[in-house]
Amino acid sequence: MDYTGAIFDMDGVLFDTERIYQQTWHELAAERGVELASGFLQAISGSSGAHMNQVLEEYYHVADGAALAQECMGRVRQKLAVHVPVKEGVREILAFFKGKGMPIAVASSSLPGQIEANLENAGIRDYFAEIVSGTEVAHGKPAPDIFLLAARRIGCRPQECFVFEDSANGVKAGFAAGCATIMVPDLIEPSFEIRQYCTRICRNLAEAQKEICEKFMREK
Repeated sequence: MDYTGAIFDMDGVLFDTERIYQQTWHELAAERGVELASGFLQAISGSSGAHMNQVLEEYYHVADGAALAQECMGRVRQKLAVHVPVKEGVREILAFFKGKGMPIAVASSSLPGQIEANLENAGIRDYFAEIVSGTEVAHGKPAPDIFLLAARRIGCRPQECFVFEDSANGVKAGFAAGCATIMVPDLIEPSFEIRQYCTRICRNLAEAQKEICEKFMREK
């Protein structure tokens, strides 16, 4: 297979921000006297849109998950305005793809403004030809919509794109889109079920570059 493009999730893949989101979700729960059940992390990670709202309504016992989501995003924005922690191997793998002339996209459940701000603050915005937010598609992850749109925008067939994801919802979305889905686990280790959807599982993007990208480079 000749791969022609690369699509990256943002939170937990490019940036070590999932911990900030989880901290904020728990802050909001404590303020409301809610004890989040053990399945919350798995359910919320990588979700967006109506699916995220349903998760929040179930775990926080509220009628409007969208309002809670907006409050969380606002608090996270304030925290990330101070510092955006970049994950290991990010700059190297982006430089590799750019050096190969392959277009790169971000496909994140976050709001467009937050994606732009994070990339700019981290100094990596210029690597990305396209930015796709979960707000631009009808169905969020685990549906494939966001990756199909990202592939279309960078002019590549989905099956010729790498997708880099850290969450179960994201992996399912990448697989459903037909992309070569590389899981880089962050807060959650891959389950037996999720492993079947992964082209490869790597500890970080540095390992992904070595095992996936260098193999691609030799084949080319």
